[in-house]
Amino acid sequence: MHALATWWDGIELWITGLPFVPQSVVVLLVLVPAAFGVARLFDRVLAEVLRLLGRDARSERDGRSVSSDSAFTEGN
Repeated sequence: MHALATWWDGIELWITGLPFVPQSVVVLLVLVPAAFGVARLFDRVLAEVLRLLGRDARSERDGRSVSSDSAFTEGN
């Protein structure tokens, strides 16, 4: 664990030692993909939780399309 902390401290010191523009570019190159990955993970986890609870968008869409189709055929 100490080796990981030492490595991370070295990375932090390297980033903070850069001038502003390169520092911003490095941070964005790391943070944008990381934020995208975390957002995708949260999206998948939430979709799975909602699916297990029966409250996902697909089941609501399927339920509406079935009921609207049956109402349309019953009227004719």
